[in-house]
Amino acid sequence: MSHPDELVFYTRAGCHLCDDARPLVVQLCRESGVPVREVDVDSDPALRERYGEMVPVVAVDGQVVTYLRVDGQRVRAALAGQGGGRAPA
Repeated sequence: MSHPDELVFYTRAGCHLCDDARPLVVQLCRESGVPVREVDVDSDPALRERYGEMVPVVAVDGQVVTYLRVDGQRVRAALAGQGGGRAPA
């Protein structure tokens, strides 16, 4: 797997898990040089339906890496271009 182009951090307002995970996600992106884009799932009905009960969700180059309780090791591996496997269902 090559160096990723982007990490998308799916969140929503008032989500304490999102608030808890944000500093870790930002730090890991800064360390790896991969840009992070935060998206509020409530801004789009399709995103709300897809990720509504799962937030926070971290996706690297379109692949969900982790959700709910963000796993920093999985995110770090994905940002290093090592994948990290599919997030647990």
